[in-house]
Amino acid sequence: MVGTLGSPRAGAIDAQARAPFGWAPLIVLFIVGLVDRIEHNLLSGVLPLIQREWGFSDTAAGSIPTAAALAAAIVSLPAGYLADRFSRTRIIAVVVFVWAIATLGSGLATGFVIFYLMRVLLAAAENIDNPAAGSLLADYYPPVSRAKAYGLTRVTTYLGGVGTLLGGVLAEMFSWRTAFLVMVVPGVLTALLVWFLREPRRGELDRLVAQGDAAPAAHPAEPKPPFWRQFRKVLAIPTLIFVCIGLSFLTLGLAGIFYWLPTLMVRSFDVGVGTAGSLSGLITVAGTLTGTLAGSWLGRKWHGSRKGGRLLAGGGGITAGSLVLALALSMDSIAALTALVLLACSLMSIAIPNMTACVADVVPAASRGLGFAVLQLLITAGGAFGSLIVGIASDRLGSLLSGMYLLVIPMVVGGLLTLGARASFERDARKVLEDAARRP
Repeated sequence: MVGTLGSPRAGAIDAQARAPFGWAPLIVLFIVGLVDRIEHNLLSGVLPLIQREWGFSDTAAGSIPTAAALAAAIVSLPAGYLADRFSRTRIIAVVVFVWAIATLGSGLATGFVIFYLMRVLLAAAENIDNPAAGSLLADYYPPVSRAKAYGLTRVTTYLGGVGTLLGGVLAEMFSWRTAFLVMVVPGVLTALLVWFLREPRRGELDRLVAQGDAAPAAHPAEPKPPFWRQFRKVLAIPTLIFVCIGLSFLTLGLAGIFYWLPTLMVRSFDVGVGTAGSLSGLITVAGTLTGTLAGSWLGRKWHGSRKGGRLLAGGGGITAGSLVLALALSMDSIAALTALVLLACSLMSIAIPNMTACVADVVPAASRGLGFAVLQLLITAGGAFGSLIVGIASDRLGSLLSGMYLLVIPMVVGGLLTLGARASFERDARKVLEDAARRP
């Protein structure tokens, strides 16, 4: 029935349940993230063939994600504003349909300029749905199961490596255009699926957990404060800022290194586009699944038993994984490179279920859309220049590796910053529940 997917299982919300609205909303939002990231990662898998057809430089190739990320950054805060004031399920459904159309435009592009513009439009559309999805998850799932919920949806950022594999294989078998055209259908179907999701009441689970009420009376929604006042309050949350800046530095490195990884394999190890895309995709998928499962277990075990336990697990994984990645880039065989990048990816993925759950814990329900918008803004801004830095270094120094090594340092710094967020996490999370307990 329209609008009932994700309704409370027994007709009333049970805040003690791990999934009071069932797991259907999580599955739907997982599909949204997965289709989004698969499409996003197609480009790295088909890039060598597109460069061959249109003959543009590595600097121009590296600028595609940069321009796309800057467009995405511009829409981040407006997306947070919309997510806190309008139906989040409708926002996501419309946005998913728009980026399906932009994917079609990518596959039908007749020249580099049109293709470039389609990638920029796609990135902007993709970024609008992130704050809405982050806010929705906190209203579907209570704190006890948020790490699992956020872990499974955010893991799609790396599972999207399937896109690199898919792009490389389809490009080699048919053409690079086929890879983009194939993704239009799942995009449209996903938009329809989201349209059937129920919109939960904002902050209701937080109030139930804080007050211990079984069935609170319905109250009209509180008026939203002026945007800039709300924005200043969000920026005053120390844990949020440390996590956002730390993940921004991490994303700078990941965006540059993994975007160029298939091309590095083709140029340095003389493998085909299909093989390079397959290896890169399998690394991200296997490493991410391993790290996310380990991170969920560590986060659940350390949360509440160690100071900032989730941040300790995630920040430690990022720092260690960044150092292993630096070692991987020094390998002179593709087998050693693959094995060590897989290990690095696994370690860094420990952060996936922990960091986003921390953001939901420290930002009040009424401003979670904006909180996730700030996170997305800084992550997107950080990732904007990674591919461009590597591309410029490659053109000037004649080596992709030179640019990749430049990006390891900010990745390590990012891990240390997320570890630093442990100092304020418990205090910020307690404030959210205390505020929820005072609300009707």
